[in-house]
Amino acid sequence: MESRRNPRAVVDPKVRQVGFFTSSQPDSTHPIASDSTISPSRNSLSPVMIPPPPLHPQSLPLRSPTPAAATSPTASPGRVSRGSFSRSSLASSLPGVGMDSMAAATSSSVPPSGLTTVSVVNMPPPGLSGIISCLYCVLSAEGGKAPLVSSGSVASANYDDESRVVKAKRRAVVKQTEAKNRVELFRHLPQYEHGTQLPDLETKFFLLDPMHPAVYKVGLQYLSGDISGGNARCIAMLQAFQEVVKDYSTPPEKTLNRDLTAKISSYVSFLIECRPLSVSMGNAIRFVKNRIAKLPIMLFESEAKAALQSDIQRFISEKIVAADKAIVRHAVTKIRDGVVLLTYGSPSAVEMVLLQAHELRKKFRVLVVDSLPKLEGQLLLRRLIKRGIDCTYTHINAISYIMHEVTKVFLGASSVLSNGTVYSRVGTACVAMVASAFRVPVLVCCEAYKFHERVQLDSICSNELGDPNVISKVHGRGGINYLDGLTNNANLQFLNLMYDATPSDYISMIITDYGMVPPTSVPVIVREYQKEHLLV
Repeated sequence: MESRRNPRAVVDPKVRQVGFFTSSQPDSTHPIASDSTISPSRNSLSPVMIPPPPLHPQSLPLRSPTPAAATSPTASPGRVSRGSFSRSSLASSLPGVGMDSMAAATSSSVPPSGLTTVSVVNMPPPGLSGIISCLYCVLSAEGGKAPLVSSGSVASANYDDESRVVKAKRRAVVKQTEAKNRVELFRHLPQYEHGTQLPDLETKFFLLDPMHPAVYKVGLQYLSGDISGGNARCIAMLQAFQEVVKDYSTPPEKTLNRDLTAKISSYVSFLIECRPLSVSMGNAIRFVKNRIAKLPIMLFESEAKAALQSDIQRFISEKIVAADKAIVRHAVTKIRDGVVLLTYGSPSAVEMVLLQAHELRKKFRVLVVDSLPKLEGQLLLRRLIKRGIDCTYTHINAISYIMHEVTKVFLGASSVLSNGTVYSRVGTACVAMVASAFRVPVLVCCEAYKFHERVQLDSICSNELGDPNVISKVHGRGGINYLDGLTNNANLQFLNLMYDATPSDYISMIITDYGMVPPTSVPVIVREYQKEHLLV
């Protein structure tokens, strides 16, 4: 029999050494003080020796690097260069390290020739939560508070940060009334009482001097729900921006690039107050601002406005209209005669795919799955029946009973994140998981402009809360509205989530205008999209 393996050396899992370091035996020619000896078993930390950035020989004589020179001399005040930290921030950000230990470490009698780059850091707990907590500690040490999304609106700030919410409310145009019964798990999301914002905003039409009428109209449509869906909301916003550019005139002693960007930012804040932006709208806004910033200064105002309007129209035509046609062209190849297709809700891209397949004389049947409170699938069902397509309608609670006869599942998406997670209407994850359990392929139709480099693992940290009253009432059946009058009950909280996150494990293929790709190829699409529209 083979002899047992030698037991591995016990290493403290909370200590990690990074970089090049010398042996633990001190050199006889360069004695090291005993108080600066690093002992992992005692879970002590050593100073982080970070070399300074390269400088020109004329600006600084050649000397050995010291910890005090770690900060880049070209960095702006209050800003730390990449890969370097100030001594005070490092001591406060690393747990278990104080100013005393840092001072003792820097006063060690090690000559410059014996210094090596050593970094011993305290490892965070395993998992994403440990990494986030470690980053939060470093950010807190630098600025006192972790940075939030900078858009100047209540909807984009962390709703559990009272000071920032109060400041945002002072600048808010839409009067928002906080919900009395807030769900604890979603306190970081805005929770308002619905039904009072629209009348209040309509009375302020003549009081909002800087607000463009086109933007004001789109905001009212967002608030009332007349415009819904990712593509429809994005197109309406971009068309409103076209009207803004058309009517814009540069004020005296100001430049078009800076002033128009500031106006667009204020309009975006107003739209966020009406309804939180989708990922696709955020990408479109970033495109518009990028094109404004790259306008040549020497252009006449009329030429700059015409070029900007042309860019916005090109974005609508290429990235939304033409992208949907490309998705239809790819997805139709996956539909054959005799198949049974399932879709959830009313995704516009999937509807175009089904109509195009029907025009090509393909014989198939569609299962439309729907859910309360919006019942968007009924609108899709009416349009498909009008075109003569054989359909079946059911609710999501019967999904497991009908999945055994389904051949393929076609779903829409509000966005696709960098880790392959599909962010879509709430209930999409349930449909995809049931389909995966039945070994039914799940195909997601999504335009490339909805892709985002963000990574999200759940539906809690980022989501949108709808009107809680719509889930407490059953429309058309007043006799069974048992929850009437309980909206303000202190012992009852209503939660109406708008979106959920579907893990990439349950997605078979993503059909985009770039082609059909697996979820693992999403970062490639994000990179190519940014290279084409943001960096050029």
